Amino acid sequence: MRKPASPKVATFVAPRAPRALLAPLALLALSLGAACSNEPDYSYDFGPFTVASGDEMMSDCVQISLNNTEPVYVSSVELTTGPGFHHSNWLWVPEHIFAGEDGTFKCRDRGYSEAVAAVFGGVLFAQSTQVPHEVQAFPPGIAVKLPPKTKLIAQIHLLNPTDAPLKLRPNITLAMLPEAEVQTKLAGISFQNQGLYLPPNRASRFSVECDLAERHQALLGSDPDFRIYYGLAHYHELGTRLDLEAVRPDGTASMVYSTAALAGDTLGGPITPAFDMTGYTKLRFSCDFYNPRAEVVEWGIGDQEMCVFLAFTDSEYNWGGGVNEPTPPQTETEVGNAIHYTSTCAVFATDARH
Repeated sequence: MRKPASPKVATFVAPRAPRALLAPLALLALSLGAACSNEPDYSYDFGPFTVASGDEMMSDCVQISLNNTEPVYVSSVELTTGPGFHHSNWLWVPEHIFAGEDGTFKCRDRGYSEAVAAVFGGVLFAQSTQVPHEVQAFPPGIAVKLPPKTKLIAQIHLLNPTDAPLKLRPNITLAMLPEAEVQTKLAGISFQNQGLYLPPNRASRFSVECDLAERHQALLGSDPDFRIYYGLAHYHELGTRLDLEAVRPDGTASMVYSTAALAGDTLGGPITPAFDMTGYTKLRFSCDFYNPRAEVVEWGIGDQEMCVFLAFTDSEYNWGGGVNEPTPPQTETEVGNAIHYTSTCAVFATDARH
């Protein structure tokens, strides 16, 4: 069994790493998150998928039932896909939600949406854009709890820019901890900014500042006091950076994590030591882009863009929101050679104490 190790960096910062480093980094991530135990891994093949040259497929979902009669505690997730598997977000839900057989299905046939899945369950894993093999691993003793009778669902995005068809047989593997070894149970954070309007031939930054204090006070009687253990950015080929900052009541801020990796490289990782939100009331996330095209680029799939961050915390609630409709940004400011845009943030929370 893999031995755990503890990294000593203050925040996760993903540089533009050479592709040759991705496999060693994945092995390091495995060592961080999988404590020695006798718990078996859950390993599942899904598909297969054939993607013709030039095709883009965005309407399919995948369902995998764990068939667990007791709670399980996920310490790491390993996804192996291959070229052409552009992106996927994996959520867990109870077996009766989006009812149907395991395997691939049309998302619309079961009314699947990530927002609804997050209300009934939670986020488990998000694949970095175009990364064919990725490991999300938590430090020793830290895991996501999945209740009995849980299944995984993901909407998948396949894209084949090559001249030949691609055949894919992906696999997802969950490493488990025995309940006795679990010290911290994680909940999810998921915020997005659909208010994107990338100007032609310009650099731009899109920021959203989300006040968690009011909702946290209403639910738990205090300002935010949870810790953030893992962060992940999501943007497409025009994205150049994502920053996640914690903001104090006086407006000063501290960096939680930052990545300047490009699509095709790993955009997430553990935050060590975990970032303590005590003393902070807001989260601000900002995505940087450079648009070399002659036309505006907006929120969307294909050749459009996204600005999303996911994270895992020890909060008793799952947190989410942002700008959840593709509306124009509200303010515009010239800063050096870039245009900075801001939008207001909607915040919601769901109970993670299942």
